Amino acid sequence: MIKITFLGTSDAVPTAERNHTSILLEYKDENILIDCGEGTQRQIRKAKLNPCKINRILITHWHGDHVLGLSGLLQTLSFSDYNKPLFIYGPAGTKEFVKNMLKTFVFQGRCPIEVEEVKGKFFETDDFYIEAESMSHGIPCNAYNFVKKERIRIDKVKLKKTNLEGPILKKLKEGKDVTYNGKKYLAKNLIFKEKGRKISFVFDTSFNTKIIPFVKDSDMLICESTFDADMEQKAIAYHHLTAKQTAEIAKKSKSKKLVLTHISQRYNNNLKKILDSAKKGFKNSVLAKDLDVLEVK
Repeated sequence: MIKITFLGTSDAVPTAERNHTSILLEYKDENILIDCGEGTQRQIRKAKLNPCKINRILITHWHGDHVLGLSGLLQTLSFSDYNKPLFIYGPAGTKEFVKNMLKTFVFQGRCPIEVEEVKGKFFETDDFYIEAESMSHGIPCNAYNFVKKERIRIDKVKLKKTNLEGPILKKLKEGKDVTYNGKKYLAKNLIFKEKGRKISFVFDTSFNTKIIPFVKDSDMLICESTFDADMEQKAIAYHHLTAKQTAEIAKKSKSKKLVLTHISQRYNNNLKKILDSAKKGFKNSVLAKDLDVLEVK
């Protein structure tokens, strides 16, 4: 199961209800923070999460509302004797920004940091991979996919009836039939495919031709929806998306679920306007609130 906690869902200006952008993805031993806006640490506490479990941070871009919480988080980790490598990934320029940040503030102790500027598939295990694609926001900016791979699993209930064990199980997982104690077992009767899962994060970008192919077939598309359709010209000027455009992306990419985030403060008293605009183009749309938790099984 993949667990997503929305720590902040506002745009550049926070509100009393919405913090600056940040999301935590939890999967097995992975705790991946996507952006770290101002106030992220307090949101982590409110969500009853442990900041010391974070092992990767994906930075979409270096506008303040997406990174101003990073220095405080690093200080907290150093106070907490965080001693494993913390991987920070981001677009071009990330190494220089992190270097300058570490010079700007007086840190008491340092946690071990490894910084990478990324594009394409940049981290992979047997179980999942993470990839980045550049977006259009006037400065270097990345969107990210977290992809849990399709796996061949053995049906444990059926396996119990066979008494099969040991290295022979590896052959079954490879789809090979096996013989045990003179009896033949067909792999197709004992294994099944566990579908892969894809979570896409698209923050702060104007509409561009890279988005739809990058997020294609997402199980959950988490996408900025800063403006309503009647402010499309403002969205273009500020390199952002409207809820209508976000819905179009979800529909054309054949995503299964659309989660709207990065909402302008101007809609604070009329959030329904943003959600209704998206639902007209893509029915399975929801609007994220701070501290919402969504799961992908």
